[in-house]
Amino acid sequence: MALGFQIHDSKLIGPRELFADPAFDRAREQANEAMDYFRRHGPFEPHRLPLDDLEYTTMTVLRERLADRWTPMTTELATAGQRPG
Repeated sequence: MALGFQIHDSKLIGPRELFADPAFDRAREQANEAMDYFRRHGPFEPHRLPLDDLEYTTMTVLRERLADRWTPMTTELATAGQRPG
């Protein structure tokens, strides 16, 4: 969001949403294309800190509480739903 204001005759005019301008349409389209490309790669670091660096957050508690539910991911599961080459 980008709010724009203007002062005219000692009056505050606005806010106006600056990104609503059609001039930003191409930039939005390019940003969406780039993010779609990144999302197809799946989650990867550094989207967040590694688990070991999250010791002062609730992540350690969650990791311990959910440890019995985790199973190693097989290659078949990891590649399920991906298009061939």
